[in-house]
Amino acid sequence: MNTQYDLIVVGGGILGTFHAYHALQKNLKVAILERNSVPQGATVRNFGQVVPSGMDIKWQNFGKESLKIYKNLQSETDLTVRQNGSVYIASNDEELQLIEELAQINKNNDYESVILSKSECIQKFDGLRSDYCKGGLFFPQEISVDSSEMIVKLHQYLKSQEGLDIFYNTTVVETKENNSQCTAITADGNKIRSSKIIICGGHEFKTLYPKVFNESDLEVSKLQMLQTKPQGIYSLPGNILTGLSIRRYESFTECASFAKIKESDDKDAFEKKFGVHILFKQALDGSVIIGDSHEYADARNADDLGYDLNMDIDEFMIREAKKIIDLPTYEIQRRWFGIYSQCKTKDIFEHSVSPNIHIVTGIGGKGMTGSGGYSKFNINTIFS
Repeated sequence: MNTQYDLIVVGGGILGTFHAYHALQKNLKVAILERNSVPQGATVRNFGQVVPSGMDIKWQNFGKESLKIYKNLQSETDLTVRQNGSVYIASNDEELQLIEELAQINKNNDYESVILSKSECIQKFDGLRSDYCKGGLFFPQEISVDSSEMIVKLHQYLKSQEGLDIFYNTTVVETKENNSQCTAITADGNKIRSSKIIICGGHEFKTLYPKVFNESDLEVSKLQMLQTKPQGIYSLPGNILTGLSIRRYESFTECASFAKIKESDDKDAFEKKFGVHILFKQALDGSVIIGDSHEYADARNADDLGYDLNMDIDEFMIREAKKIIDLPTYEIQRRWFGIYSQCKTKDIFEHSVSPNIHIVTGIGGKGMTGSGGYSKFNINTIFS
């Protein structure tokens, strides 16, 4: 730990790891300091869907770059990347209109998507209910990963092949800069020096910079997810997003009909109160992950969201999921929640506490999709 680094990244989640990756691509000497034995936060508690199709134009471009990065890395080592695409299933004429409008926007933006008829959807996705599906919009370039396995494999690859130093179980209690020399001080008293520090620890930077944290507009979202038992020989390829996703995701807000359609939504409905939209993704063991919900609190009051699972939310998601796809089993083997941070007024939180110490967090639900492309842009900016 007496080595002088070009960059120290505090936080080994997906955002921090991709910052490290792009710095390594510049032949810089890089260390990640991760407080847990492996990442435990939002990076490993999500669907593992890389879906630029759901983002606004800015983040869709970052997401498209991320797709290239994931696929390039997968060609070097197994990161659990599967290119089976994503599909948005419309459940009524309004949602059908939105996917048709988005398909035209995609064409103008040179992002490949394909309108699927009802029969094509039912043929392609086993168990999809004909009384739910009216049609779909398919994105063949998009991918899925098994998040918790992927981040560990990515760390291993960057250590063995790219020269990354990574220190697990290492809690940073202070960072400081003096005469362009940055130092990260750990809980056990070690001092690790570098030219620059990037802090990517979710909303946990409150322990390092409480004043910056308290003055930020960060909020946290609590998401509930479920995982069925393995489905036997059943196969559900790709990322399956449904009507409530169409009514929620940022990309659809750019459609001409979106505002009018949203006006007609029942603002008091259960799914609105708890931010529910139904997603499906099959894991490598054949189980299917189903979710998710969104409950919000200011980051400084994150504990108000509690540590328990709301069974009303879980039961609602299962009921809705059964209306969409007839899985061989809906027996649940695992339930959990994830927490991610986001900004109320910006798309990501960026703050420089000194010329060479930067906080980058609050990427929200865009982390798996946007981190690869955004981090490349940010490293090029910081090391310009």
